[in-house]
Amino acid sequence: MALIATSVLAFMACTNKSETTDEVNNFTIHRGTNISHWLSQSEERGEARKQHIQEDDFERLDSLGFDFVRLPIDEVQFWDEKGNKLPEAWELMTNAIDWAIKHHLRVIVDLHIIRSHYFNAVNEGGADANTLFTSEKAQQDLIEMWYQLSDELKGYSRDSVAYEFMNEPVADDHEQWNQLIVKVHKALREREPQRTLVIGSNRWQSFETMKYLKVPENDKNIVLSFHYYDPHILTHYGAWWTPIGKYTGKVNYPGILVSKEDYEAAPDSVKPLIEGYTKQKWDIDKIRADFKDAIAVPKKYNLQLFCGEWGVYEPVDRELAYKWTKDMLTVFKENNIAWTTWCYDADFGFWDQKKHDFKDKPLVDLLTGKEEK
Repeated sequence: MALIATSVLAFMACTNKSETTDEVNNFTIHRGTNISHWLSQSEERGEARKQHIQEDDFERLDSLGFDFVRLPIDEVQFWDEKGNKLPEAWELMTNAIDWAIKHHLRVIVDLHIIRSHYFNAVNEGGADANTLFTSEKAQQDLIEMWYQLSDELKGYSRDSVAYEFMNEPVADDHEQWNQLIVKVHKALREREPQRTLVIGSNRWQSFETMKYLKVPENDKNIVLSFHYYDPHILTHYGAWWTPIGKYTGKVNYPGILVSKEDYEAAPDSVKPLIEGYTKQKWDIDKIRADFKDAIAVPKKYNLQLFCGEWGVYEPVDRELAYKWTKDMLTVFKENNIAWTTWCYDADFGFWDQKKHDFKDKPLVDLLTGKEEK
């Protein structure tokens, strides 16, 4: 009996391996946004969570000209500490996917934060809490989560739904992430040989680390992902959760971000954080240069490149935000880079759910091509 089972599994593995090379999905993406702070990074539960995102949100995004969404989800909302599924979140996720597809939007389901890995743990002094890269159990738990997600989502068309199996890895060593990619990729391919998988680079999906990423070979149904919020002194100006947010002086864009005069006027405690911004010129050519490594890797493998997060914190001077956004959109277009802004309705967003109105209409017009660049 065991011998028969082993033979069947071996046959299935061979079949799966060949299927990953034969057909490329029509998971075509261009312009999207993150449905953030709902099934991820949110304490809302019950009716408040249920009402936060509804079908009209997806209808709105479609009408504005977006063609896909990235849907971050967190382990704590989908499984309790014993690994039992929490049904309400699963229903909300599938409702969202159904609504998105109904309104002509593709979906990337992004496992954003898990109990064994949080991308900000390093910044917040809790790096030891990230056990994922040193614990076989934590890695198997991640695979098991994706087995259960696959069981729930495998019925959706491969042309409509893709999986991003982890957000912003922060492994100490790039090889730790590469080795985990191999494990999760193999496990998912045994279940779904052709589902589009989104794979990001190490250290917050940085453009700088894309060159260290080892991409699974002979698999054309992969999208490579990076994130970009540079320069942080502009995109995160006043952000309470980052050290650079302590700077309250003037910021310029394009050009030298902080003048010598503004640097000298800054508190001594802030000067080390902003000194580099007094020397480096930031403009569209700097963005192009930063993207160079990120572009080279998918080009080598003939894969799609995707910027899964980029955006400007809401309190940032809007004229500066628009100038930076225009430059980003230009570079995306030049290099056929798909993108999802961070985000739809939270602190980097353009929509106000409470007022049920745009909080930054000029921004959404820029994003959707309705304003001349």
